[in-house]
Amino acid sequence: MTTYFNYPSAELQKELRGIANAIVTPGKGILAADESAGTMGKRLASVGLENTEENRRRYRQILFTADKELGNYVSGVILFHETLYQKADDGTPFVQLIKNLGIIPGIKTDCGMVPLMGSEGENTTQGLDDLAQRCAQYKKDGCQFAKWRCALKIGKNTPSYLAILENANVLARYASISQMHGLVPIVEPEVLMEGSHDLDRAQKVTETVLAFTYKALNDHHVFLEGTLLKPNMVLPGQECPIKYTPEQAAEFQLLCQELCFLSGGQSEEEATAHLNAINKCTAAKKPWALTFSYGRALQASAIKAWKGSDAKAGQAELLKRARANSLASLGKYETGSVAGVAGKDDLFVKNHQY
Repeated sequence: MTTYFNYPSAELQKELRGIANAIVTPGKGILAADESAGTMGKRLASVGLENTEENRRRYRQILFTADKELGNYVSGVILFHETLYQKADDGTPFVQLIKNLGIIPGIKTDCGMVPLMGSEGENTTQGLDDLAQRCAQYKKDGCQFAKWRCALKIGKNTPSYLAILENANVLARYASISQMHGLVPIVEPEVLMEGSHDLDRAQKVTETVLAFTYKALNDHHVFLEGTLLKPNMVLPGQECPIKYTPEQAAEFQLLCQELCFLSGGQSEEEATAHLNAINKCTAAKKPWALTFSYGRALQASAIKAWKGSDAKAGQAELLKRARANSLASLGKYETGSVAGVAGKDDLFVKNHQY
């Protein structure tokens, strides 16, 4: 095996590192607003609205026209392709509204999961074929980072070696292509909460998945300082009979040392409480920023309060939960102190697709 290779140019390294560091500014995290049209349809249906492009635009508009205070808690927004090119009522592009808040625009670049033949119901993620062209265009259109999700299930025989290896290589290839075009790649290997596995099993699987992922990133000569990791929190399966405290979960979590956590179907309050416990935990050193990249866990109360007409109520809920997660990313949140209109609602969706 040769050990001779080239990283990106010094100029590109500086650009990628600068974007990545800005996204993990202390006290800030990411708003994942990259739900597909199908997923947004389910969210809109929950408040009695039809799944139309106009309704999807109107909802995203309340997020991006929130008070500038949002920029104190949110450093980046992940967009869906449709959303990237939409505009507010007054004609201002959403990308510009996001920049006006002092927030960095990013883009979901994967094209969804497909079955992995020969496995026990496992998947891989598609979208590599034209990724280079899309990344070049997204960079030109104002995006500074990208996101790509792979998902793995815990079962008796899963995740399999094939699924772990395939998804790690897909993530690495995506990361390499993104960096070539000046986008910081968010690498998202999600170990799903589905199943009855306990916390110990979740930790061991997550650690293995992360090890494979970083080996693949190294093999593809990805510039690691110009990447962000968006993993699952180490949590027991939804059907696990054992109930763990956030503090117990935090100790297992820190065996894996991670970064921008996804919420994975936790309620808004659970996601905030777990993030807070991780940052307060003294069981292990935390050499990296440990913050949030939440979709459902930042928006559940916002869309429920909005209901298609009350923009101010929706924005107030968004700000309230963003502020709570900002405190949690610093280990300063008081569990239960923020009561959103959907704060304790169950957000778990089996076989969740973005």
